[in-house]
Amino acid sequence: MGYKIIVDSCCELPKDLKKDPRFEIVPLGLEVGEHRILDDDTFDQADFLRRVAECPECPRSSCPSPERYMNACVSDAEHIYIVTLSANLSGSYNSAVLGKSLYVEKYGEKQIHVVNSCSASCGETQIALKAMEMEEQGLDFDTIVEKLEQFRDHMRTFFVLDNLETLRKNGRLTGVKALVASTLNIKPVMAGTREGTIEQIGQGIGIKKALQRMADAVAKGASDSKDRVLMITHCNNAARAESMKKLVLDRIAVRDVWIMDTAGVSSMYANDGGVIVTI
Repeated sequence: MGYKIIVDSCCELPKDLKKDPRFEIVPLGLEVGEHRILDDDTFDQADFLRRVAECPECPRSSCPSPERYMNACVSDAEHIYIVTLSANLSGSYNSAVLGKSLYVEKYGEKQIHVVNSCSASCGETQIALKAMEMEEQGLDFDTIVEKLEQFRDHMRTFFVLDNLETLRKNGRLTGVKALVASTLNIKPVMAGTREGTIEQIGQGIGIKKALQRMADAVAKGASDSKDRVLMITHCNNAARAESMKKLVLDRIAVRDVWIMDTAGVSSMYANDGGVIVTI
């Protein structure tokens, strides 16, 4: 096998790629009160959301160990790409970098590149799929690494959530100066920065208006949209994701559209009904 793509479990992959031998998902851990969950293929979203709703404590996540990443690199693949959550949102990236070093120390040099996605969820998916696309085109490793970093720098991530409390309580909204009261039914439109932090870029009265504002932002930031894949992930609300798809396609043309449900880590932060978009 020529290459392998390793992602942490905040990356949403379609079902066929989850079973593809070219991919491996390294799970993060989740905690809801005293209940501990491994974010792997046993993750039960409905049970998780129920536990979160019933638990007075804020759910938390824990990143994979460096050893787990090291073991994922043990492969016949000549080229390995590791795509992680933003380093400003999780320790997963640093763990992966250390895992690469442990691999080299134990097994010797190999062409391994760790990508700080500066994003999450389908933002990681975009980068992982871009790596696969370029490998299938036959590009050499160094060229792919360079183009992958450029692709990451031009990718944008947006999201609208019904509930920002998990992000706020876990310190992921550092730098967001003001969030409006939920009692006013004003929904902030959030975006990932180039550095991989989170900022508020707008708001709407109610979820419908917020999604429209987000679609405007997606269209504004996608000058080369015809060559890009629109990816939408949702937490337990397929109808809202389809609505988002229509709103964006009413504004711009894209190469393809992928819609996926959130896995464990993304479900924790997006909460029930959250929608994430990358392009």
